[in-house]
Amino acid sequence: MSANTDSYTVQLPKDEKLVLKVIPMPGDVNANGDIFGGWVMAQVDLAGAVAAAPYANGRMATVAVNEFIFKQPVRLGDVLSFFGKLVRIGRTSITVKIEVYAEHIGAQGKFIKVTEASLTYVAIDDHGKPREVRQPAA
Repeated sequence: MSANTDSYTVQLPKDEKLVLKVIPMPGDVNANGDIFGGWVMAQVDLAGAVAAAPYANGRMATVAVNEFIFKQPVRLGDVLSFFGKLVRIGRTSITVKIEVYAEHIGAQGKFIKVTEASLTYVAIDDHGKPREVRQPAA
């Protein structure tokens, strides 16, 4: 991605909650100078857990990465904003959508979507067995 700030025109989602904001560090860069995809995936998993936590009401485990799309590379100096939204809640599982937006250091206030994902978590008890989750208010 070039330094051209015209590509930073995306509006941040209004129907999703900001669940995490982070700045990648130089140790997170691959040989091409972009941020490792695995590092981004780990942050998405953390953001998904934050979004699912109010429903899990305790321990939970990631059981599925249903979809993961890298739309643009993440660059050193980008500030990443992770937005989460509840997609589905089952008896013991919670599926969330996470969208990641980058704000480049030279383009403050302008964003580009870099990643989107869908993850499923299962609430677990102290023995690692599935347990029921809190249902959202109707």
